[in-house]
Amino acid sequence: MPLYEYRCESCGEQEEKLEGFSAPTEHACEACGAPAGMKRQISRTAFNLAGGGWYAGGYSTAAPTPKADASPAPAAPKGCAGGCACHGGGN
Repeated sequence: MPLYEYRCESCGEQEEKLEGFSAPTEHACEACGAPAGMKRQISRTAFNLAGGGWYAGGYSTAAPTPKADASPAPAAPKGCAGGCACHGGGN
């Protein structure tokens, strides 16, 4: 459920409510009693994409360019001849 912020246009009172997506965009203010005083506000989110991925290149569709200091692929573990599924040689 999203956390919505509301502000009263009459008295300036602010509140936050956990409500479903279908919640009304306005409701009565408990502080001053204005019948539709509390209006939903647009606020910043805490959503953050971290690490590498499709968004790392600024949302472009071009493939990311390899880094100059990229380390080589890890060696196959002991007992693995490199022909297994995890190293691309298996079916």
